[in-house]
Amino acid sequence: MSAGKRIAAVLIVLVSAGLAFFWYDFMGQRERCLSLMAPEVLSEKTLDEGHGVLAANLEIPWSLDFLPDGRILVTERPGRVRLLHPQTGLATEPVLVVEEVRHQGEGGLLGLAVHPDFGNNRLVYLYYTYESGQGLANRVVAYTLENHALSGARTIIEGIPGAQIHNGGRVRFGPDAMLYVTTGDAGTPEAAQDRSSLAGKILRLRDDGSIPADNPFAGSPVYSSGHRNPQGLAWDKGGNLWATEHGPRGHDEINRIEPGKNYGWPAIKGDERAPGMESPVLHSGSDTWAPSGADILGDSMFIAGLRGRALYRFNLDAENPVLTARLEGAFGRLRTVAAGPRGLLYILTSNRDGRTMPAAQDDLLLVVNPALF
Repeated sequence: MSAGKRIAAVLIVLVSAGLAFFWYDFMGQRERCLSLMAPEVLSEKTLDEGHGVLAANLEIPWSLDFLPDGRILVTERPGRVRLLHPQTGLATEPVLVVEEVRHQGEGGLLGLAVHPDFGNNRLVYLYYTYESGQGLANRVVAYTLENHALSGARTIIEGIPGAQIHNGGRVRFGPDAMLYVTTGDAGTPEAAQDRSSLAGKILRLRDDGSIPADNPFAGSPVYSSGHRNPQGLAWDKGGNLWATEHGPRGHDEINRIEPGKNYGWPAIKGDERAPGMESPVLHSGSDTWAPSGADILGDSMFIAGLRGRALYRFNLDAENPVLTARLEGAFGRLRTVAAGPRGLLYILTSNRDGRTMPAAQDDLLLVVNPALF
């Protein structure tokens, strides 16, 4: 055998071994987990075993929220809003298809929030990417849910810079009944430091889109600045706002957000400091969590990890904050985690977003009992 053929044979063996390892360590582990479960109604068995699948075969789900009667609304990035009842499963037809959504790169139909007074006004808020001139932008739109359909679109805010990357996208109502919106830098880092730009910010609005009188900057929706790509918002029992943020080549962040503060991007990252800028409470260093959705139960903040392929738990009450990983690799990339009824966590996977090899049932809506971690 010639030297060239020997080298080719060695390369084939190494590649085959690598693929086999990938399957065992990543896909195989997920397939083994999924083989034990099928989409099911929420049951005591699910709670005893720690986790179960409520819905499968979703198309790149991004966000979820709960209706007062326990039903769940889920966004799919190509532009659909789906409705699921924990006892009867996923409705066949979407409650809304947003035709103007532009699902390009990381853009599309992203965040969703149910109004805290939904019982009276029936309002649901969506964040999505659309075409604007020669480029992309993002907007927040309110809809009314009636007869299993969302209708009556009313724009709350628009013209948020959009791009193939870094669109932010989380919308949530805070304990003050104000609407909070995360925006990314849309691939233009310096925009995060420009207070006149809506990019790279956390915004705070009234439910009709008007600007609260007590916002930190008069006449501006900007609540905090200096963000790269924040995708998680959650409030602790003291009413403090926390956010998760994607960093550059590692240096993902967990920040405690205060009104009017500047969180440094792109001037500082990690442990770096600069006058007038805030460093994160915790960051990933050279590691990558790719943290997206987040929520808080008790003294723990739960964070969905995309690149980290884990559900992270962050102890808010500790003097020395520690982040621990759960469900590592079991369900692949995790996009959203939300605290729901009965103290359970509801999690969306993101394995059909082009960043990994999906399993047969992806994407999933999971229910997890955190008490068994």
